[in-house]
Amino acid sequence: MAVQQTKKSRSRKGMRRSHDHVDTPTVVFCSCGQPTLPHRVCASCGEYKGRKFATLADKQ
Repeated sequence: MAVQQTKKSRSRKGMRRSHDHVDTPTVVFCSCGQPTLPHRVCASCGEYKGRKFATLADKQ
């Protein structure tokens, strides 16, 4: 089992953890005005790059 030889200071611990944060997702707005993730089909209108795609709402 690995055993730490010396205590890590708060500063070094913070430097190590500096990349562990969760990034905020990028949001773009569809032509219908709803926020969506980039490079994804819009969940409300089913449109991507000006073309219409089938959505779950259309199949029901």
